[in-house]
Order: sequence, then structure tokens, then C-alpha cells
Amino acid sequence: MSPQLGLRANLAQFSLLVAVNALVGGVLGQERAVLPLLAEDEFGLTGYTFVLTYVVAFGLTKAATNYFAGTWSDRFGRRPVLLAGWLAAIPVPLMLIWAPSWGWVVTANVLLGVNQGLTWSTTVIMKIDLAGPSRRGLAMGLNEAAGYIAVAVTALATGYLAARYGLRPAPFLLGLSYVVLGLGLTAFVVQETRGHARLEATQHPVAAGEVPSDREIFTRTSLREPALSSASQAGMVNNLNDGLAWGLFPILFATAGLSITKIGILAAVYPAVWGLGQLVTGPLSDRWGRKHLITSGMLLQAAALALAALADAFTVWLIAAVLLGAGTAMVYPTLLAVIGDVAHPAWRARAVGVYRLWRDGGFAVGALLGGIVADLWGLRAAVWVVAALTALSGVVVAVRMYETHSNRKVSV
Repeated sequence: MSPQLGLRANLAQFSLLVAVNALVGGVLGQERAVLPLLAEDEFGLTGYTFVLTYVVAFGLTKAATNYFAGTWSDRFGRRPVLLAGWLAAIPVPLMLIWAPSWGWVVTANVLLGVNQGLTWSTTVIMKIDLAGPSRRGLAMGLNEAAGYIAVAVTALATGYLAARYGLRPAPFLLGLSYVVLGLGLTAFVVQETRGHARLEATQHPVAAGEVPSDREIFTRTSLREPALSSASQAGMVNNLNDGLAWGLFPILFATAGLSITKIGILAAVYPAVWGLGQLVTGPLSDRWGRKHLITSGMLLQAAALALAALADAFTVWLIAAVLLGAGTAMVYPTLLAVIGDVAHPAWRARAVGVYRLWRDGGFAVGALLGGIVADLWGLRAAVWVVAALTALSGVVVAVRMYETHSNRKVSV
């Protein structure tokens, strides 16, 4: 059967890939509430920079793997790359359960970075392939919503499991079940989508011409092309503040005397709002355009981080988490849609890989920056620094990015 473009024509496979990405998010979510507490309670780590080594290991590995996921998806096909990502995840929950030293945790997060880079990048590319140009924002909203709702639900579930049964092994058994299910679905049910990208390339208003080299795609996406490079820097800063939230927020909440259950709630609310919000912001960007959603979202994130730095009570932190999630929801699927708008189908997968390299490099930058500033001047100072960088990023988007999607209603 020849491929067709559009969500309706590919509803079964698209829905399956949404479910697969929810499992990808769940594997990430197993760490959000538990691992910072495990670092202090079971391994006796006190320096913030050292505690955040697991976020740095994850961020650097995921960023590099994102780049190769795009290149390999063009060379070998999408499905083999997705399958390889699930195979890399198998040892992760087991290593976290049995880790006798912090080095095991860092090594597990290297493998987690490989898993997330290969699986999440590939599900993004596959959904862009299936959706075609008209509903790209909606497609990215559904993809990212599924992943981050799963992060939130798993963070909440692991917080409750840790409070009832201890920090190990119960929370990580949930992650192991996600890995087994995701591997099975990919091996036996998921289908290849590279043919859909080739079909779109034949219908594209601009002929592919000579396909750019990997180096040319990298420089376009990173520096030269205004929309692509603006999206790359905004994505990096967005994940910079997410790296801070992942690594330092649970410690900040614990120093204020919050219980593990309340810390789990706060760790879940932010990605829950982020995930659910993308169900609105993704399709909204198809109607209103991309640029203003991204600018407003970055500025809202900055305001939320400032509120978190000022707060000292659960209720205020809850409000900050909601605002941070809303701002991230405005940005996350919209940045991916920008890449899909501008990059030609012939080299789009590689452009997605370069964008996600910069974006997920933000995890490592945020963890290092947050850890160093927190060690020198305290946790709240680290939050203030990241808030300022996030506001600056929003200004860069407002000044440099052009609108990449026309303001028109489109049909699936």
C-alpha cells in the first residue's frame, strides 16, 4: 500500500507512536522525584554540582545521540533506530535498583540518554513524516503531550511508591515495565515511515536540489538560518531551566521541610501542565503561528522561575510549577514545528537531530550552571540566574525569528 500524508490517513500508526512516546516519557519520569533524594539519603552526596552529575551525563549523551538519531534515521530508516533506543534502556532501571555507588547511577544515566535520544527523536521524526505539512503543530503537540504527561504521572507514582516502600527498588520497577512494553510494541507493531517523507519531498513547493552535507545542515540549523538557529537557542535555554528544575528543585523543596509526597506532587505538576498544555498549544500554533507563542512562553517561564526563587511555601511553589509548565507547553511543540516548517523533507530528520542536540545540551548546561551557582551562592541564586537567561532567550526570539507558518485554518 502506497503511503499517504495526513493524520486521518495514518491514524492507527500515529496513535501507536503517541503511545510509544508515552512509554519513552515514563522511562524518564522514573527518576524525576526519586533520584535527587537517593543521592543524599543513600549515597551521602552533599555538593550540588556533584549531585547533578547524573543530569550532566544524561544531557550530554542525549544531546549527542539526538544528532545521530537524525542522521541514522535518514540512512537506515526510522524503525531500526527506535528499536535500538529501546534496547539501550533495558539495563537502566536494573542499574538504578542495584547501584552500589554513585558511579553506577551516572552510567545508568548515560544509557538513559542514549535511550531518550534515539527513541524520542525518532518518534518526533516519524510523526512529522506521517502528519504532512498542514497539521505539524498538532502532531508535535500530541507527541510531546504524551511524553510529558507520562513523565508527570510516573513522577507522581514513583513519589508515592518511594514514600510507601522506600527509594529502591519499587519506583524503578515501574520504569522496567515501560521498557519491556515499549520494546515489544516497536519490535512487532510499529511500521517504517521513511516513505512518507519521500512522498512529501516530491510534493514540496521547493525542489530539494542538491541535498546539503551534514556540516551545512549543522551550520544552518545552529547559526545561519534565522528561524532554525533561533529555535535551537530557545530549545537549549528551555531545557537548561528544565535541567535546573529536575536536579535542584527537589533539593530546594526538601530544605524547606516538604515531605517526599509533596515533593512528588510538585515534581509531577510541572510536566503535567506542560504535557496537557501542548494539546492546546500545538494546534494553536497551526492557527496563530509560531513566533509569538514561543516568545510569550519563554517570558512566562522566566516569571515562573522568579516566583520559585522567591517562594518558601508549598502553595506558592505549586503556582510556580503550573506557570512553568504552561510556559514550556507554549514553547516545546512549537519549536519542533518551526524546524518542520523550514527544513526540507529531504534533510529534515537531520535538522531535527541538530535542533535536539542543542536543545538537550541544555540539560547538561543547566545542571552544571545551576550546580556551580548553588554551591557558590545558594539554591535560590541558581534559580535567579536561570530565570534571567530564559528571559533573554525570549527577547532573542522576538528580535531574530520570523514567522514560519501562515495564519490559516487547515484540514487534516
